Amino acid sequence: MNDVKLAVLGGEGTGKSESVYSKHLYLEGKQLNLEIYDPCSQPKKAKFSLTSELHWADGFVIVYDISDRSSFAFAKALVYRIREPQTSHCKSCVLHFRAVESAVLLVGNKQDLCHVREVGWEEGQKLALDNRCQFCELSAAEQCLEVEMMFIRIIKDILTNFKLKEKRRPSGSKSMAKLINNVFGKRRKSV
Repeated sequence: MNDVKLAVLGGEGTGKSESVYSKHLYLEGKQLNLEIYDPCSQPKKAKFSLTSELHWADGFVIVYDISDRSSFAFAKALVYRIREPQTSHCKSCVLHFRAVESAVLLVGNKQDLCHVREVGWEEGQKLALDNRCQFCELSAAEQCLEVEMMFIRIIKDILTNFKLKEKRRPSGSKSMAKLINNVFGKRRKSV
């Protein structure tokens, strides 16, 4: 069984409510243990201390309220925080990290309030495209099926990432041998 860990992030009042939620489900013939965690709903949680969430989660759903510009600014800061490169002096390490990065879905919620919209669909779409995220707008209060489809989309992305990570995992000795060959050249026979 695959464990899938998903963090739901966003400012207060954006329409997300879970604290911790676990569910067993079947998707594409696989049994999954899904854990959804909403760290921002915890009282006195520092706004950008996401270090533990970045290491814990396989994917992120970032939610903003389309009728609240400040919630969009907060969502943008969260996207930037998740997508910022990990500090590393090794360029190939950064490239490897970026090759299989976390799945992120940006969600503009409260579409039913489009008559008081402060954030345009195009703005959400651009933020998502610029930061390699999926994007959707919906009304969680009115569109149950769309919410379910949103979670299935992000879970499928996470499962794809799991497959990519498996393909890229070289054995320790092989990767060390490649590193030595790249630095010092091929080993020559001793005379």
